Amino acid sequence: MTGSRRVLLAIWDFVVGDDWRVALGVAVAIAVTAVVADSSVAAWWVLPVAVVALLTDSLRRAARR
Repeated sequence: MTGSRRVLLAIWDFVVGDDWRVALGVAVAIAVTAVVADSSVAAWWVLPVAVVALLTDSLRRAARR
């Protein structure tokens, strides 16, 4: 395995970790924050709401296992 491939896999493992849904949710939340910030609406509330929603979903899925 080449060094660059190892670095990319390490970055992937760090960002995605055990739950790809949370990583995708964070990426979507950042994108939504950028879109909202570009409008005339305050964007400070988007990430806290996303964190609560993602954490709730993650805990709900973990409790069902």
